[in-house]
Amino acid sequence: MTTSTTSEPSAAAAPLLDLQALVVAVRRRRRLWCAMALLGLLAGAAVAVLMPPPPSAVTKVLVAHKEDQPNDTGTLIRTDVELLQTTRIADKALHALKSPENPEDFMRDYRGTGLTNNLLQIDVTGDSDAEAVARAKALADAFVTDHVRRMGDAAQAEAKALLDQRDRMRDELAQVNKEIGDRSPESDPEASASIESLFARRAELNSRIADFDQRAAEARTGTPKVIAGTQIVDAPRAVRHSLPKAAATNSAIGLVLGLVLGLALAAVGTVVADRPVLRRDIAANLGASVIAELRRASLRSGRLWQRRRTRAARERLTATLARTVRGSAEPVSLLELGCARGTSVIALDLARALAADGPVVIVDGLPGARLAGRRPKPGDPTVVSGERAAVAPHQERRLGVGSVAPGTAWTDLQYLGAETVLVVRAGHGSAAWLHTVARQLADQRIPVIGVVLIDPDPRDRTDGTLWDGLHTALRGRSERTARQSNGTAPRRTERQPMWAARGPDNDQEAR
Repeated sequence: MTTSTTSEPSAAAAPLLDLQALVVAVRRRRRLWCAMALLGLLAGAAVAVLMPPPPSAVTKVLVAHKEDQPNDTGTLIRTDVELLQTTRIADKALHALKSPENPEDFMRDYRGTGLTNNLLQIDVTGDSDAEAVARAKALADAFVTDHVRRMGDAAQAEAKALLDQRDRMRDELAQVNKEIGDRSPESDPEASASIESLFARRAELNSRIADFDQRAAEARTGTPKVIAGTQIVDAPRAVRHSLPKAAATNSAIGLVLGLVLGLALAAVGTVVADRPVLRRDIAANLGASVIAELRRASLRSGRLWQRRRTRAARERLTATLARTVRGSAEPVSLLELGCARGTSVIALDLARALAADGPVVIVDGLPGARLAGRRPKPGDPTVVSGERAAVAPHQERRLGVGSVAPGTAWTDLQYLGAETVLVVRAGHGSAAWLHTVARQLADQRIPVIGVVLIDPDPRDRTDGTLWDGLHTALRGRSERTARQSNGTAPRRTERQPMWAARGPDNDQEAR
């Protein structure tokens, strides 16, 4: 039993999203996200083995630009990458390869990547390594030829424009020289001002003509540098693919993606399902305290080195329940939710412990008569089905075993026992169903002595004890018995579980 001196928070103060409960619920669903991670790992390895990459080749081209600047942000090389992905380049490469393939289809088999401002990498795929290498060489040659031609055309166009400007300046200079003729400022003092302006205009035109000649020469000079600078610096070669490396890479990627997807599915499923896993939430929803816990593995035979610990855990649980049943003047039942097999094992252990005080009859109300249909072993108590519960001898101690799973006949639970201990598997029932169980038991006037939590989270440190309603809690039994013997026992009032505090509208919804 877990105890604490602090009271549980009310339903109104409960957070909209309990991160602690979410983390615990996701951790409990580790089978899901571990399975998803394993599936992603296997899928990645399968993709690497069943879908190997096609034969490919790579080459690198050094691209020189006339407008190259040290502070260039990569605009020019990005332009070259886009130019590589044009039908003109693809058509020239296919023409060199003498291939009838459509340029649009060929463009899907290669791509360009700008490594630096002047270095272009070309990746090409093919049906074989030789074909991929040939395609890479044809593409690189076609791109270099096209780039050199474009740079040459641009230089010739610029030089022609400058020479045209020079020729117009020369024509204007000839007109100025014609106006000047043989005149000079000294020969014609009256027109000295206009003559001086003509001389100044002639000097300016001569300077501009010389400038246009120099710029045209520079434009022509830049073209050989671009032609010499644009070349294939890394000859086309086939790319070798390592299957183990590809399998390891794809497996790691699949593992991470599967794990992330599994965690996301587990988190979403936890929020949508709203299945309490913390003892604090289970106790609050059922309106009863957690009096004992048992790991699900303890209900199995287990490995050899675990049997001692398993036996000790079951003995502690049996001793707790035996004290509970002995202290009750009315028949007690065990009602399971999500752990029918475990409840059967607990009931048999409890009946064997109570057999020392007198005959014990187990009334099997589980679906499918799980206990009544089993083969009895020497020393096992008498087991009768729920239909024969009325004819069982009243002088024998009766221990009812039933279920509160969906589909339960609620009115039959009173024949299994006047008081009950709920055996609940953590994370099995939704909050709405736990509310329904608490309400239905209250309607049948069956007090819940406590809750046995099966498969609790080992890291759960929340308190599973309710500090109200001592009339049903184990710690209040001695006080209640003393009051009853003195005739001062107060009228019993039902505790108000979480569902009752939420109002009549939610109560009808839970029904």
